[in-house]
Amino acid sequence: MLSHDQIWGAIDRLAERHDLTPSGLARRAGLDPTSFNKSKRLSADGRLRWPSTESIAKVLEATGASMEQFLGFMRPATSLPDSFFSAPGSSIPLLGFAQAGAGGFFDDGGFPAGQGWDVVEFPAAPSRKAGVYALEVQGESMMPLYRDGDVLIVEPGAQVRRNDRVVVKTREGEVMAKVLLRQSPRSIELLSLNPEHPNRTIELSDVEWIARIIWASQ
Repeated sequence: MLSHDQIWGAIDRLAERHDLTPSGLARRAGLDPTSFNKSKRLSADGRLRWPSTESIAKVLEATGASMEQFLGFMRPATSLPDSFFSAPGSSIPLLGFAQAGAGGFFDDGGFPAGQGWDVVEFPAAPSRKAGVYALEVQGESMMPLYRDGDVLIVEPGAQVRRNDRVVVKTREGEVMAKVLLRQSPRSIELLSLNPEHPNRTIELSDVEWIARIIWASQ
């Protein structure tokens, strides 16, 4: 059974996902800007007020979100639904590179967690699929190998070897796709995919996680 807090929490997280306040989300949907204000969620006598189905339909249309995604925002922030990790051809979590650097989207091992993920159809069938997710390339920093809009399927926890294409997140929140040139007990050396960007050497103590790229849409 859905609760009052879950419904309003999903609206708040949908707004956050699109860098909007609840008022901004209401305005984008063509509603009164105060429709989703905290003060509107309880009546003067303390009774619970619920958003109408029409209001929810309008914000989904305005943001392009699906009902499945909206329902996903109602789930606890510590987990993602098991269906995200099921058989090939089903959905897996999708996040943009720009968002991946923010906190709350990954656990300590680099596995997806939290709210704010979209979904994408799983296009391939890797030998180990549990926990895989997708990152959408944003910008031109990975040209010519990966272009803006390309989707990378990433497998956290997989063993990485020299010359593997990997995604690395630093403890400062930087997320990058590179080629692993060398890994020593103290550091990793990374080859940049774009010749206009320098190669990187990063101390392992500064690496939050590293995951192997197993598939790319090109």
